[in-house]
Formats: sequence, C-alpha cells, structure tokens
Amino acid sequence: MKAILDLGVKLYADGADISQMVALRSRPYISGFTTNPTLMHKAGVHHYRQFGRAVLAAIPDRPVSFEVFSDDFAEMEAQGRAIATWGPCVYVKVPVTNTRGDSSHGVIHRLSHAGVRVNVTAVLTLEQIAEALDALRGGAPSNISVFAGRIADTGRDPVPIMAQAVAMAAEAPGTELIWASPRELLNVFQADAVGCHIITLTTDILNKLDLVGKDLGELSLDTVKMFRRDALAVGLTLSEDEPR
Repeated sequence: MKAILDLGVKLYADGADISQMVALRSRPYISGFTTNPTLMHKAGVHHYRQFGRAVLAAIPDRPVSFEVFSDDFAEMEAQGRAIATWGPCVYVKVPVTNTRGDSSHGVIHRLSHAGVRVNVTAVLTLEQIAEALDALRGGAPSNISVFAGRIADTGRDPVPIMAQAVAMAAEAPGTELIWASPRELLNVFQADAVGCHIITLTTDILNKLDLVGKDLGELSLDTVKMFRRDALAVGLTLSEDEPR
C-alpha cells in the first residue's frame, strides 16, 4: 500500500467551514479545495462574496472551486465571470445541466474560452464527460468532477467508469478529472490506481488518513476497546432492576 505522500492522485479538501479549510491548508498533502452551495448551507454561509474573499485571503496559493447557483444560463455565465475575478487560483464550478436537464455546454464553452478556469460539476455519465470535454477543448485549464460516490450509491461499480473517463480526458490536455463525492478512504487508492488526477475528500474521510496501513490486529483491538468503553459510558447492565 502506498503512503499518502507517494500517491499520484492529488487530494482536495471538500467543505465550506473556513476554520477547517485554513487548518487543512497546513497539511502537505492537501493540494486544493472545493466547495458547493450545499456545503455552504450546512456551514451557515450567507454572504457568498464575503466567504469567497475570506477563503482566498487565507488560502491564496492553491486551487479553490466556487460554484454558480443560477438556473438561468445567461445569469449563470455572469456569475461565473464575476466569481473568476476573485483570485487567480479560482475555478468556477458549473453544473453540467440546469434543473430542467438542459445542457450547460454553451456556458461552459464561453467561460472556458474567455479564460475562466471551469470545473464542470454534477457529472455522472460518460456522455456528460464527452460533452464537457467538447466544451472545454482549447479553453483555459479545467476540471471535470465525476460524482463517483453517487454512481456507487446506485449499486454500480464506479471504477470502470472512472477508468474510461481518465482515458477520455487524456485526449484533452489541460483538463483534469476529479473523483468527486467519495464514500470511503478506499476510494483514494482506487482513484490513484486508475490514474485520476484529483479526488475530493470531506473532513470525515480526511480524518481517517491516519489509519492508512494500520495493522489490522491493532485495529481490531481498538474496536473491542471502543465497544467496552462505550458500554461503560452508557451504564449498560442486565440486572433485573434496570430501567425499562
């Protein structure tokens, strides 16, 4: 098993808690950051521009993705152009379609060819990957976020799909493929094995990195100790007079 620092895939932290983002910046294996409106909602972010400026002031030297939120393509493009002015490391996340399922190809193409670094998001199918690559070809450096975790949620194995996506992206210099929405730490090594450029990780998964390569016997003992500790903490008993 490879050590984290020996992996070819780059690790991006996924979240919108600015204190956590700043803390993660000090970890040498964190190469960039991603956010989205759902994460900002969970983190209690209400002032988008203020949040973005604060993040970039604290993290000026690594890629950070901020997402547009309009459902209208003209307004979506205007938002993308505005967000791109926040800093030189900004990537603008544009969903692959709007909420009506209409393709964002035109917006993606215009932004990318105007010099905006686009991160095409909410991608789940190979057809969507092909369409995104077509829109981005010849434009600014870009990302395509394939939601491998959501693919897995449907009972499909995302690994073959991601391997094919990597092969497709290889024909588009300047475009990096992101393994998005991972569900477990194992996904990091799967992403690395198929040659994916980037994987996004929530804090919950990042906190498991210390387990990489841990002896399984030790982990078993730690688990037994946890069960015993929690049983004592809750005061479990089988006495006849226990509360019913």
